Amino acid sequence: MHPQASGGAEKVTAPYGSWESPITAAAVSAAGRTVEGLAVAGDGRLVLVEKRPEEGGASVLVTKAADPRGEAVDVTPRGFAVRTLAQEYGGGSGAFAVQGDTVVFSNYSDQRLYTQVIGDSSPLPLTPDYARSEVRYADGVFDPHFHRYVTIMEDHRNKSSSPVTTIAAVKITDRNVNEPTILVSGNDFYAFPRIDPSKKRMAWIEWSNPNMSWDKSQLWVGYFSEKGEVQNRICIAGGDPTLVESPTEPMWSWKGELFFITDRQSGFWNIYKWDEQSNVVIQLYALDAEFSKPMWVFGASSYAFLGKDDSSPKIICSYRQNGRSYVGVLDHGSGSFSMLDIPFSSVTNIISGNKYLPVSIAKVTLDEERTVTTDFSIVWSSSEDVTKYQSYFSLPEFIEFPTVIPGKHAYAYFYAPHNHCFQGSSDEKPPLLVRTHGGPTEEARGILDLNVQYWTSRGWALVDVNYGGSSGYGREYRERLLGQWGVVDVNDCCSCATFLVETGRVDEQRLCITGESAGGFTTLACLAFRQTFKAGCSLYGIADLASLRAGSHKFEAYYTDNLVGNKQAYFERSPINFVDRFTCPLILFHGLKDTVVSPDQTTKIYKAIKDKGLPVALVEYEGEPHGFRKAENIKFTLEQEMVFFARLVGKFKVADDITPIKIENVD
Repeated sequence: MHPQASGGAEKVTAPYGSWESPITAAAVSAAGRTVEGLAVAGDGRLVLVEKRPEEGGASVLVTKAADPRGEAVDVTPRGFAVRTLAQEYGGGSGAFAVQGDTVVFSNYSDQRLYTQVIGDSSPLPLTPDYARSEVRYADGVFDPHFHRYVTIMEDHRNKSSSPVTTIAAVKITDRNVNEPTILVSGNDFYAFPRIDPSKKRMAWIEWSNPNMSWDKSQLWVGYFSEKGEVQNRICIAGGDPTLVESPTEPMWSWKGELFFITDRQSGFWNIYKWDEQSNVVIQLYALDAEFSKPMWVFGASSYAFLGKDDSSPKIICSYRQNGRSYVGVLDHGSGSFSMLDIPFSSVTNIISGNKYLPVSIAKVTLDEERTVTTDFSIVWSSSEDVTKYQSYFSLPEFIEFPTVIPGKHAYAYFYAPHNHCFQGSSDEKPPLLVRTHGGPTEEARGILDLNVQYWTSRGWALVDVNYGGSSGYGREYRERLLGQWGVVDVNDCCSCATFLVETGRVDEQRLCITGESAGGFTTLACLAFRQTFKAGCSLYGIADLASLRAGSHKFEAYYTDNLVGNKQAYFERSPINFVDRFTCPLILFHGLKDTVVSPDQTTKIYKAIKDKGLPVALVEYEGEPHGFRKAENIKFTLEQEMVFFARLVGKFKVADDITPIKIENVD
């Protein structure tokens, strides 16, 4: 690095995009180790699932003392990986459950359930060995009444494209492997089977096509017979045809009170409680904020009870409002809410120990009243030494920008170029990379992401767009995309780039766009139907909506219909049908083991762009699924995307030593 890197030395003036940075693609992929699930064992130790790109993307169960100085110990032995493929996207917390020192987990290679005592490296199978992983399990819980494990079961044996989903029970007391017992069946989808510790009953969420769970769902309670069967079912929420709501995340208190989250009337997910005697639901705290999120994966946990004693009516919970997360304590006895002082802009899952709670994986200790933070420490980090890059970090600016519809605004996080050694010249504006999130019912968050800092520390501006249809802003904002996918998202991404040009922050001639999966579709649609961007990158993106629809798995079978609409719209919004309208360079990446978006979608668009004579490059990865999991592929993708943009629209030379791949119609 330059000697100017220390102290208050004068910055070197150099073209945007050409700056040297220690945040390399290797550093980004090394920091790609993420937590996919979180629980607390009986002795207070954290139990988490780590996704490890450096080990080929394996998901490993790890125990960690609540003391930040404690060592992490692998629980999962070699040859096993903790990951479920239920609903294709699975879910880290939904792939395992812990009771005391016993773990039950879904094993990736065969999708069987196994039980294991923490400290013993010999997992024992609980479910039969079906060929080709045809039966999958997720979102399981221990049943204290009948000594069994209750789980969502997805059975592909009769028809793989339309598996049968049920709530089932698996024996865990004997050594024999038995067929699971079906407890609840008949609907298309189930989630969150949760058992009352005080009485023999269970709550669960269910929904049916053509809805996604966040469109319309139902919360049910069923009572167990003496034999453990479910009987006397009651629909608690979602059964009133005059109310559109999507209840989620049911949870029983130690007293046997049922809490859950729903978005009735206000359109925002708030916390409610069921009064069993009067069979009515009561809103505990009203706020125009999201206390939950769309259930793309199993195992979400947005709130938890503080303490296991019956004296505490307090709930620790998180919510999203105006682009950031907040954590607070809700006293459901009095209805009061007290905010905790926690330095996070984004909080995902919350679990509670006796007097502390991990937020993501920070340990927050509360006072005796459980209303004030008394201690705060990081227990686990994806990159232990990430603070060494701090002087290169660009902080997100939450921006609100006008859309093409008068009076309607959309949101984004803008990251200006930043590097304490370099600055751009006064007569130059930086290139911009617009990032489009997947889903499309997902949400970009203003978090420390080395992938973002890789760009900004080299002199790029980057903006993460939450176009209309994104979650985190309530139902009305999310439903802007119904029937309008490929229109609203495209307009909003172009409007955001234009807004940044008009406010003097970026160079209009160097606007680039990138996106993964559904974000890849938005990227390709922007390039096909608008002239805003000068180059694009699609990572396992959708080029043909009709092909996506034809190949959709059960979970998303009607999702694209809801977002696109009729047959004509399917054709008119598919970039593959309008390759003649592409006018700028494109680089594409796809995993050949992708079961969500078929690799031939990317192959088709690549060949068509190549035949048109535009600069185009394609990278295919053997063995990679939907979303790259291997460190070497994450690194290679980032480097090639950077050098592709630099060569074709950048007007600068990257400082890194990267050997570019061949670009068709250029090299």
